[in-house]
Amino acid sequence: MVHFAESSTYRGAKRHPGGPALALRKQPMVPTLVSVETREVVRCDYCSLVQYRTSNSLCRKCHKPLDIEEPVHLAPQLVTAHPVAASAEAGLHVAGQVREIRKARHLSQRQLAGRMQVPRTYISKIENGKAIPTLGSLERLALALGVEVCQLVRDSRSIRDEEVAGIFSDPFLAEIAALLPHLDSLHRTLV
Repeated sequence: MVHFAESSTYRGAKRHPGGPALALRKQPMVPTLVSVETREVVRCDYCSLVQYRTSNSLCRKCHKPLDIEEPVHLAPQLVTAHPVAASAEAGLHVAGQVREIRKARHLSQRQLAGRMQVPRTYISKIENGKAIPTLGSLERLALALGVEVCQLVRDSRSIRDEEVAGIFSDPFLAEIAALLPHLDSLHRTLV
């Protein structure tokens, strides 16, 4: 504790010479009962902070939930295809096509967004499958990329059909393909 010279002139310092003047301000502690509601003490499983339960049950330090819910064990169920999964899969096909065509055209997301007059983040969301463009947006996107709308919404089957058509457009390969049904399995594997 630091004592300054002027602290010795504090009131009551003359009555108690030799002792520090600031010590005279101490009041004797009186035990009092304070009504405190009972609060639950919990430990955060993420950061291990011991704390009172907050009103929103989030940790004061890491803001993670203090209560970890026990997983409910469900009986095995038959998994069926949902129409939502088909639309999400279609969105991923659009995302892949947009990214592939944009990179083939050597465009950045910012340049494509400028051509479409949309924010760059919208292009990023489309390419990451977080946003599925509307029909109007697909038309603007196709126009900005210089392709037809049908090229953006191709699925794996139509891509494979286009690849097969591209292969059969070669006259030599088309001749071989016509002969394949007449070959036995050994000759077919050799070809």
